[in-house]
Amino acid sequence: MTIFSKIIAGQIPCYKIAEDDRYFAFLDINPLAEGHVLVIPKQEVDYIFDLDDDTFSGLHLFSKKIALAIKKSIPCLRIGVAVIGLEVPHTHIHLVPLYSAHDIDFSKAKLKLSKEEFIAIAQKIQTNL
Repeated sequence: MTIFSKIIAGQIPCYKIAEDDRYFAFLDINPLAEGHVLVIPKQEVDYIFDLDDDTFSGLHLFSKKIALAIKKSIPCLRIGVAVIGLEVPHTHIHLVPLYSAHDIDFSKAKLKLSKEEFIAIAQKIQTNL
């Protein structure tokens, strides 16, 4: 069971943004920017291109809904999308508020936010869903 499956099951706490019967979105606890969200299928599949077509397309449509809410919540130019897939063996899409192309560089230092800041960001995004 991956760390993401444990988050879905409620065994590990997270700052949940949204979920439905097939997908789950939550704040990245090591964000590149305020509002950095991870979107995952509830089905535990390691590699995004191993998802069946219905799950793959559904994940992207769910991500779009989340990205639009992030854009309404966080003043930024765009929402960047990245799938790296090496950190956790569970398909996930990074949605990152961008002010420049360099904002989606995963080698840069991550933000350190307080619990209160994470809660406020999550609530702001949820309000705009």
